[in-house]
Amino acid sequence: MATQAEPVLTGADAQAIIDPVNYVDWDSLLDRFDRLRSETPVVRVVNDEIHDPFWLVTRYDDVMRISKDNKLFLNSPRSVTFSDKNSGAFVKSITGGDPNLVRSLVALDAPTHPQYRRLTQDWFMPKNIRQMEDEIRALAKTTVDRLVDAGGEADFVPLVSAPYPLHVVMQILGVPEADEQRMLFLTQQMFGGQDEDLNKSGMADMTPEQIMQLVVGAVADFEAYFAKLTQEKRANPTDDVASVIANAKVDGAYLSDRDMAGYYIILAAAGHDTTSASTAGAMMALARDPEQFARLKADRDLLPGIVEEAIRWTTPVQHFMRTAAEDTELGGQRIAKDDWLMISYIAANHDPDVFPEPRKFDASRSPNRHIAFGAGAHQCLGLHMARMEMKILFNELLDRIETLELAGDPVRAKSTFVGGLKTLPIRYSLSK
Repeated sequence: MATQAEPVLTGADAQAIIDPVNYVDWDSLLDRFDRLRSETPVVRVVNDEIHDPFWLVTRYDDVMRISKDNKLFLNSPRSVTFSDKNSGAFVKSITGGDPNLVRSLVALDAPTHPQYRRLTQDWFMPKNIRQMEDEIRALAKTTVDRLVDAGGEADFVPLVSAPYPLHVVMQILGVPEADEQRMLFLTQQMFGGQDEDLNKSGMADMTPEQIMQLVVGAVADFEAYFAKLTQEKRANPTDDVASVIANAKVDGAYLSDRDMAGYYIILAAAGHDTTSASTAGAMMALARDPEQFARLKADRDLLPGIVEEAIRWTTPVQHFMRTAAEDTELGGQRIAKDDWLMISYIAANHDPDVFPEPRKFDASRSPNRHIAFGAGAHQCLGLHMARMEMKILFNELLDRIETLELAGDPVRAKSTFVGGLKTLPIRYSLSK
């Protein structure tokens, strides 16, 4: 194990890292990460009654190293997202010992991961997704129509940024429009599990165990839905990614029911919430900066920079966990085999050594080598799709909105994993 001289985080700092409530106050959270990155960029987090100890990694270079070294830092031996002891034991009890509730791409290591990733990788390449531009543009127009019809004041999240990427990913999966609200509900239960407004439970003080039971129920509903969809896509395959997954074979055999469900879930759920968060973040930044909004209206060449900066600035996927495959050294600390590590994408994407004035939303930031999509073999499969979706939507918004400002205080979701705004009240005037 690591030496006694290791820096250890306990008390308020240790609790803050795992408490979803602390992720609501963004500036205070960034203040904390700034201090920890400066003092102890690799620090042991210990709270024996609640969770197994883990290393918190906050410096960009260290997070990048872990992300790219998939032989030394593994995904599957332990939970790939933070889990307390009770929730972890509950998951293992219903999965037969697997620490990850969903066996998706993010929870797999080589050689299985590259085999599974290759099944759909070509489908998500720019050349292929460009064929969907007209369909996505039509969805963007319909979405902005609703904003126009709202009459000049609205909550941007439920009206625009939540439903729009959901429509897109459901088209990719071949899910009928009539089922989209069900998918939204299940997605919110899975990734909004720590926030009572998003998990639809009505319970403000759910225990971690209750939250996990809610997530387990949502996963079971997802699996049942996509098992039926698989049967349909095998009988009558269509030109969508669901048909690719349903009919894919590895070593001559179809994917197992659990592996197939995990593939669907990561595309349906992750492809929705993350883009929603980045879209809302960009809109908030523009509402706070009318000069930047006006420049963007006048010069659409700035749009790629707006999109990229929004993804860095919001960092929707806030962390992942990794497990050391052998003894190593990181940031001056000795990491032992089987040690658990939390790589904080939030902290990495706000590292001032890499991003000058990191809290400033700067569409002209260059280079912008953020790590919001991950890096290496596990880099987000849908990054090209996310960028295209956002560009198309903002082009439509800029065509039809003349002025933009906040109409109230935006509110972030309580979440340690996938996070972003849950409300964004805006006031706007329409272009003539």
